[in-house]
Amino acid sequence: MNDWQGCLRKMQTELADTVRYTVFPEKGALCLNDQLGQSLRLEFTGRIECVACDRLTKKSFNQGYCFPCFRKLAACDSCIVSPEKCHLAEGTCREPDWAESHCQVPHIVYLANTSSVKVGITRETQLPTRWIDQGATQAKPIARVQTRYFSGLLEVLLAKEVGDRTAWQTMLKGNGADQDLEHIRQQLMTSCAQGIADLQLQHGEAAFELLEDASETRITYPVLSWPEKVKAHNFDKQAVVEGTLMGIKGQYLMLDTGVLSMRKFGGYEVEIKVAA
Repeated sequence: MNDWQGCLRKMQTELADTVRYTVFPEKGALCLNDQLGQSLRLEFTGRIECVACDRLTKKSFNQGYCFPCFRKLAACDSCIVSPEKCHLAEGTCREPDWAESHCQVPHIVYLANTSSVKVGITRETQLPTRWIDQGATQAKPIARVQTRYFSGLLEVLLAKEVGDRTAWQTMLKGNGADQDLEHIRQQLMTSCAQGIADLQLQHGEAAFELLEDASETRITYPVLSWPEKVKAHNFDKQAVVEGTLMGIKGQYLMLDTGVLSMRKFGGYEVEIKVAA
């Protein structure tokens, strides 16, 4: 067995013919693709470090933060999940300087096929990482906007037609049928034309650049077989997770004993033993 130990972070990804996943980059990077079909043993040591300040914490909040950081950081505020409620726009942002570099920058509004077709948003610099993290098999940019706040306004409008959530259990049971994202985009532009025009009138036409010719990205994940039932492992209830690695999709390891969200347990110190 080969041992790797460190505090978990979101798996690093690289878009290729099949997505490449690695963990512990600071220790030379363990490529999880190479472990497909092999036995893994992951043991939580009981130690949790905040992903922001590195202080020890007995409990993790919002995928890896200690309670003080959870309370004070803008990255943990409710407007990260609901950008249409931007606190910077309201003058109540926890960290205006952070918001200038993370929220007041170009964002992409996109369509993705995850568990079904959904609309989503992300910073322009986060493509295609955001699509991979969501387990999308197809994705297509449909608009470029000036700020995160504007992306939230447009997302809310479009989500009335296609939704904005991923059913993660469904996503992990297999790849859904291919979707004609261009056709769906055209339908959205027609059905939401008045709402989009109203946003452009209120905030300026340049704030919402509609993309008519953006290319579609297709994504393939390293999977040997899909689980029939999705049972989630939880380090808070069981310190040791063992099983054969059958696949990786989104930010989930799919073992023959259940699935493990690597993002959920950010900051947890884990020892990973892999077959030699």
